[in-house]
Amino acid sequence: MTTRFATQDEINNWNDYILANPDGGNVFQGAEFADQKKLASWTIRYVFIGKLAVTILEKNITLYGKVWYIPKGPGVTTTASLEKLLAPLSQFAKKQGVFTIKIEPEILRDKKSLSKMTSLRLTKTRPIQPNFSTVVLDIHASLDTIMTNLPQKGRYAIKRAERDGVTTRLVPATDENCLVMFELLRDTARDAGFGIRSADYYKNYYQRYEKAGIGQLFFAELDGEVVAGAYALAFGHKGTYKDGASIRKRTAYGASHLLQWRVIEWMKSRKVTIHDLCGAPPVASIKDTSHPHYGIGVFKTSFNKEVTEYVGAYEIPVKPLKSKFWTRFLEKLIRRVYYKVRHESYY
Repeated sequence: MTTRFATQDEINNWNDYILANPDGGNVFQGAEFADQKKLASWTIRYVFIGKLAVTILEKNITLYGKVWYIPKGPGVTTTASLEKLLAPLSQFAKKQGVFTIKIEPEILRDKKSLSKMTSLRLTKTRPIQPNFSTVVLDIHASLDTIMTNLPQKGRYAIKRAERDGVTTRLVPATDENCLVMFELLRDTARDAGFGIRSADYYKNYYQRYEKAGIGQLFFAELDGEVVAGAYALAFGHKGTYKDGASIRKRTAYGASHLLQWRVIEWMKSRKVTIHDLCGAPPVASIKDTSHPHYGIGVFKTSFNKEVTEYVGAYEIPVKPLKSKFWTRFLEKLIRRVYYKVRHESYY
C-alpha cells in the first residue's frame, strides 16, 4: 500500500477526499480544522495511505524527533482496516523523522475491538477530542418523528421553553456575536470544570467555518437577553455540536434544549443524517453525579439515552523506546509547561 504526501491540487480539494473516507469523513480531519491548528504552531501534513486521505498535525520536539497527531482519524471504522494501515504509515513516518503517531479512529468500543487494539501493539493514551464518548442522534427521519422519539425529558424541556417565551436565532459570526458566545462559554466552562481557549481562538474558529459554509452560530433569548448559545458544524452527512453554553442563573428552563432543537432543524436543512452532540461521560459514569461532566451528560442524554463509545486514543510507536518515554513522561511534562506558559491546551 503506497503512502505519500498529497499534491497541491489534492490539498486544494482536501475535504472531498476526507468525505470519501470509509467513516464518511470527520470534521476534525477537514481542511478548516487543519488551518485552525496552524495558529497553534502545528505543521500540517496531508497524506494518502492508498486511497485513504489522512490529515496529520506535526510538531517537532527539539533534539528528540517529530510527533504526529491524527485527530479523529485515520478515517476507518474497523480494526481490520486499521491493521492494514499501520505498517505503511509507520514506515513512511519513520522516514520523516517521526517517533510516535497519536490516532483517534472512530472504531466502536467493545471487548473485541479493545482486545484487537492491544494485539496490534498500540499504546493506550489520553484522548484529545472530547467525543471518544458521546451521544449520537440519528436524524434520518422527519422532524415530527425525531421529536416523538426524543426522551420525555427532552421533549418537555423544548416545549416548556417555547411556552415560556424563549426565542432562537441563527446569527452571523460577527466579532460582537463571537464575544457574546465566548463569555457564555467561559462562564459555563468555569462551572462545569473544563478548559477553553482564548476569545480570539473561538472568533477565528467560528468565522473560519462560517466562511466555509460549514458552521453556524445560534442564540436563544428571553426578554431580549441572550440566555444560551451554540455553534454547530455540518460536514457531509454528519453534524457536530461543537460548542454550547448558557447563562448560569436558570431563568429560562429548557433554553438550551430548544436551541439544540433549532440546531437539529438546521442540520436537517443541510442534509445531515447523523448528529454528534460531541462528548459525554462514558457509559460506566453517565449516572455518576460526582463525574465532572455529569451535567453535560444529563443534558445530552435528554436527546438520546444511549451513549456511544469509541476505542479512544492510541500511540503507534514508530520508534518504540522514544515513543514509550514520550507517553510515560515527556508528553505530560510538555503539556504541563505549555499550559502554564500559554494557558491553553498543547493539542
